[in-house]
Amino acid sequence: MPLRRPVLAILLLLAAACSVRDAACGKPVDESLVGRQGGGNSAITGGEGAPDPMAKGGITIAFLGDSLTAGLGLLTQQAFPQKIGEMFEAEGFTGIEIDNAGLSGDTSAGGLRRVEQVLTPNVKILVVALGGNDALRGLTVSDTRENLRQIIDIAQAHGALVMLCGMEAPTNLGEDYRTAFKALYFDLLRSYQRQIVYVPFLLEGVAGHPELNQADGIHPTEAGSKIIAATLFPLLRGMVDRVNGGG
Repeated sequence: MPLRRPVLAILLLLAAACSVRDAACGKPVDESLVGRQGGGNSAITGGEGAPDPMAKGGITIAFLGDSLTAGLGLLTQQAFPQKIGEMFEAEGFTGIEIDNAGLSGDTSAGGLRRVEQVLTPNVKILVVALGGNDALRGLTVSDTRENLRQIIDIAQAHGALVMLCGMEAPTNLGEDYRTAFKALYFDLLRSYQRQIVYVPFLLEGVAGHPELNQADGIHPTEAGSKIIAATLFPLLRGMVDRVNGGG
């Protein structure tokens, strides 16, 4: 009988310890806490109330382009910007939104007129894929270069990272024009040095392959879109990491 009080006191202390350290007493760990330390793919991104470290408040990647970007002749989900969105989802990036701002027939001048509307507050990355229609219309290389330069400046003023995708002119415009047109994108790269991400040719691995293009020989099929997406995705993932403070 005299031993009951000490025993009761010990039991109360053990109960208090369990309330502080549930895991030590066999209670399941709250999964919303798993992966908060360390980082990487170990983080839990699902579940109500669980923070998504890849969201970081939400990141929109906007694609400012022409019919190649818009996906002329394809369903919405078959265009390469949407394919890139699917690739982010497949890797667990739940905080990425894709804004396909491609407009058929658009030129660099048209893109310059539209860019302010595209750059909403959540747009942290702008992919510029313009110039193809400039070349088809034989517009001056200097005008195209200046329009693209202004687009980049505006995007940077909004705090967005920029990816510039190069284009090539058709052969019927002569070799001098083709050479100068191709060089204008590299000129921009040198002007901005390491400030922008550069893709020399948007249609690399797709242009000139009939099986990857529609009947017009210009616009990619869904298979062609997948190749474009595969080219851009690794670079865009690196840019997302930069936005999230990863380098």
